[in-house]
Amino acid sequence: MDDDMLADQRRLVELVEEEGWDVTDVELSAYDSPWADEDDPEATVTITARKPYESDEEDGEDEDNPFRLK
Repeated sequence: MDDDMLADQRRLVELVEEEGWDVTDVELSAYDSPWADEDDPEATVTITARKPYESDEEDGEDEDNPFRLK
């Protein structure tokens, strides 16, 4: 794996964390592109992160929310 790819991955994680997200998983996939005739490798970075948001409701319950599972 290329050191440049790993450095880019670290920078992306830093950017996400600077925005207040808690990174929980990172996956870096390096491959040769099947669509390009070039020999340069490509990479895909998948970042999983979580960020809690405070509820607007005083008691924390939102019974009228159609997206809340009961």
